[in-house]
Amino acid sequence: MLRTRLNEALKESMRAKDARAVSTIRMVLAGLKDRDIAARTRGVTDGIDEPEILSMMQGLIKQRNESATMYDQGGRPELAQQEREEIAVIEGFLPKQMSEDEVKAALDAIVAELGASSIKDMGRVMAELKARHAGQMDFAKAGGLVKQTLSGK
Repeated sequence: MLRTRLNEALKESMRAKDARAVSTIRMVLAGLKDRDIAARTRGVTDGIDEPEILSMMQGLIKQRNESATMYDQGGRPELAQQEREEIAVIEGFLPKQMSEDEVKAALDAIVAELGASSIKDMGRVMAELKARHAGQMDFAKAGGLVKQTLSGK
């Protein structure tokens, strides 16, 4: 479904002559194609699944944020603005982001469900969070919350 939305948005952006959206969506689709090709070695012939696509898009946003920060520090506000525009285009395809309270609630539910009690369970908890909430939260921040929650027990 997300693949279809990306392809439709590309066509629509081309009709609207929105150069930023066209280039950004093409970049996302190129990354998606690369991931699909890499997945074939694992025996995945249909292409990567939705959670993996969402994870890839989160990674693209993270890269763009880091680049924008570097451009700002380097005195290149026009390039930083370009990165932020790309972020806006990519975010248009992601599900609504969870608030910090929603992330904590989801984390608490998974910790209770898995019976996680120590920092050794962090990998299992993070894997479950990613499986259930791909694209809905920043997993770098969530990782800090998981660590805090599990070390506090």
